[in-house]
Amino acid sequence: MSYDAILLLSFGGPEAEPDVIPFLENVLRGRNVPRERMLEVAEHYYHYGGKSPINDQNRSLLTALKQELADHGLNLPVYWGNRNWHPLLADTVTQMKQDGVRRVLCFVTSSFGSYSGCRQYRENIEAARAGAGEGAPEIDKLRHHYNHPGFIETMSIRVRAALEEAGSAAALVFTAHSIPVSMAESGPYVAQLEEASRLVAESVGKPDWRLVYQSRSGPPGQPWLEPDISDSLRQIRSEGADSAVVAPIGFISDHMEVLYDLDTEAQAVCREIGLKMVRAGTAGCHPRFVRMIRELIEERMHGAAKQALGVLGPYPDTCPAGCCPPPKRPSQP
Repeated sequence: MSYDAILLLSFGGPEAEPDVIPFLENVLRGRNVPRERMLEVAEHYYHYGGKSPINDQNRSLLTALKQELADHGLNLPVYWGNRNWHPLLADTVTQMKQDGVRRVLCFVTSSFGSYSGCRQYRENIEAARAGAGEGAPEIDKLRHHYNHPGFIETMSIRVRAALEEAGSAAALVFTAHSIPVSMAESGPYVAQLEEASRLVAESVGKPDWRLVYQSRSGPPGQPWLEPDISDSLRQIRSEGADSAVVAPIGFISDHMEVLYDLDTEAQAVCREIGLKMVRAGTAGCHPRFVRMIRELIEERMHGAAKQALGVLGPYPDTCPAGCCPPPKRPSQP
C-alpha cells in the first residue's frame, strides 16, 4: 500500500516547571483522579526540574528513524506528535494536511495493547483528523510489536548488560505500568507482557523471573494490577536474594515513571532492605529497535513477511472490534 509520510506518536511530557500542571491536567482530563494525587505526581517532575526526558528521547528517536529510512531508500517525511504536550498531535495532523500529505503510517511509542496504550491513541488520531477538517490525511497505526524480534532482541541486550553488572544470580524482575483490572480483563495487555517477558528471560538464560507492576494512579477503591514493584522487591530480599535486575519492559523509553518510580523510589526501597538493584535500560534508540520500526513500515508498505517470536503470532494490523475498551468507572460511595 502506498504511504507518503510517517508519524511518530507519543505520550509527551513537560519541558519546564511551568508546563507540569497543564501537562498533568491534559493527562488526567476526564479521569477520576483526586487533585491531591496530581499534585503528588507533579512533585516527581519538580524533582527533575520540571522536565521529562521523554521529549528529548523522542527527538533522538526521530533523528535515528529518519536516518534508518533514508539508508534503506524509504524517502518519506517523518512527523512527530504527542497526546499530552507539544508538539500536540492535533497541530501535527494540521501541518501534514497543509503539507499535502494524504496517507500516513503511524508508529506509537507503546508496545502493548491496552486502552491507554492502543485504543486511546486511535481515538486521539481520529479526533485530530476531525479537528483538521476536510482533507486531513488518513492515518494507519502500525501493529503491536511486543513480540517482534527487534523488540525482544533489544530488551535482551539491555537485560544481559544489567545481569553482567548485577551478577548472574540476580533475581530478574520485569515491570510495567499498572492499569485497572477492568481494563486488563478486556484487552491483551497482561498476556502480551507475560509473553514478551518470557521471551526475553529465555534469551538471557533466566528461567526464573517475575512480572510486577508500578506507577498506579487510580482511586483507592478501584482494583489495579498487582503485585507492586516495592512489595515484590521486599519479597525477593526475604527469599534470600542479594541482587535484582529490574527491566521496565512495559516502557520503551526512560520517561518519568522509569526515572522516578524505579531509579528513585524503587532504589530507595532496595537501599533500605539491603538489596542491590540494577535497572536495565529501555529500548530507547537502540539500532535494533530503530530497525524494527523500519521493518514494521516495510511490511505494511510492501507486504513483507510479519515477524513475531513465541506462540502468540503477529498481532493483526487492525485491532479487533471492541478491543481495549476504556476502564469501568468505580462506583462512588
